[in-house]
Amino acid sequence: MINRQDKRPIYDQLVEILRKKIENEMQPNDRMLSERKICDEYGVSRTTVRLAMADLEHMGYIYKRHGRGTFVSSINRQSQNLMDSYSFTEHMKSIGKVPSTKVLSFDILECTNYFAEKLGIKTGDKMIKIVRLRLADDIPMMLERTYLPFIEFPGLSKERVIEKPLYEIFQEDYNEIIKIADEEFSAGIVSDKESTLLDVPIDSACLKLLRTTYNDNNIVIEFTLSVARSDKFIYKIRHVR
Repeated sequence: MINRQDKRPIYDQLVEILRKKIENEMQPNDRMLSERKICDEYGVSRTTVRLAMADLEHMGYIYKRHGRGTFVSSINRQSQNLMDSYSFTEHMKSIGKVPSTKVLSFDILECTNYFAEKLGIKTGDKMIKIVRLRLADDIPMMLERTYLPFIEFPGLSKERVIEKPLYEIFQEDYNEIIKIADEEFSAGIVSDKESTLLDVPIDSACLKLLRTTYNDNNIVIEFTLSVARSDKFIYKIRHVR
């Protein structure tokens, strides 16, 4: 339940409560609790619920279907590791397309419980949030929300991210060597905002990706949530015995 004595924001507590409920009590594609029911059950305002639901959607725990409601996603379930760490730029070049990136936002924020857990840092520590639209031949392909522990990348700026690919910044500017990246894949439906940015109809199918990247000291240096167009973006996997 909500602890009014807790110094954390109420919406942050609500995010944790709903996230655990989804993980432990609900199944993919179940209808999410209504805003009114959440308000009544936890004694919070409609504004608080909407903030928490927006966070859960960004995390990939829920998705919205226009005119139908909000449902539980499958991104939080255990999934099969399909491939090694992925580079959008290298992939697009390999299939003869010209990759480009638009940096939509760059912010330094206090870390919530969820992102602190994913980044291996403390709640309230600083993190960098970068939202990028990835294009190929000027066609929107993927929307990426990337979270970095600020302590690993002091001085990083939006201008630098615009100038240079992120993984090159990791290695050349901060001497961060990527050791491994864990990736999860799931099917989903784009949100209204994502449909606008990706230039696809509302309720279009998409591929959701969750990536956690570790350096050679086994420290998490990146956590990224991505939404890729299913009509343009295809993963090709080869299994070898």
